[in-house]
Amino acid sequence: MKTDNELIQLFQQDNSSAFDELVKRHLDSVYHFFLRITGDEMDAEDLSQSVFIKIFKSLKKFRFDAEFTTYLYRAEINTANSYLTRNKWRNFLHMDQLPEQSYSHDETSITKKEIWNYVSKLPRKQRNVVMMRLNQELAFKEIGLVLNMTEGTAKVNFHHGINKLREWLNDEFKF
Repeated sequence: MKTDNELIQLFQQDNSSAFDELVKRHLDSVYHFFLRITGDEMDAEDLSQSVFIKIFKSLKKFRFDAEFTTYLYRAEINTANSYLTRNKWRNFLHMDQLPEQSYSHDETSITKKEIWNYVSKLPRKQRNVVMMRLNQELAFKEIGLVLNMTEGTAKVNFHHGINKLREWLNDEFKF
């Protein structure tokens, strides 16, 4: 089995089946990344397709400075940020239509969709780190590489982001 870098080299030599193999290899994880954020299969499919279209257009210029997965995570984060920004109001107005798992405490409950809406309100660096840590379960070192920050900075942004989420959730739901 060829490595991602070997497939990219083949693609750069005009072998389109190499790109198909990259998509097959990574589509499932990209799709599930977006499904956790959107809670909607159609949106997750659209966002996954968007990521691979962006990669297809730019992969000819891939410089092999980092692993392909780092490049892919960056594309996912950028696409997720665009989605969250573009759809804040839509998500807020249509949350009641989504049959989702709820998390209860006393008389209150919160859906995963509501949690991701709160994540979307975090400052960009905190939001990116929290999404990568919670959604992709990446180590802080990997997150730092993807986001061009130190491991320590990634940890600090995660800490501040989680504390802000706790503050918002406690204020809103009186846990």
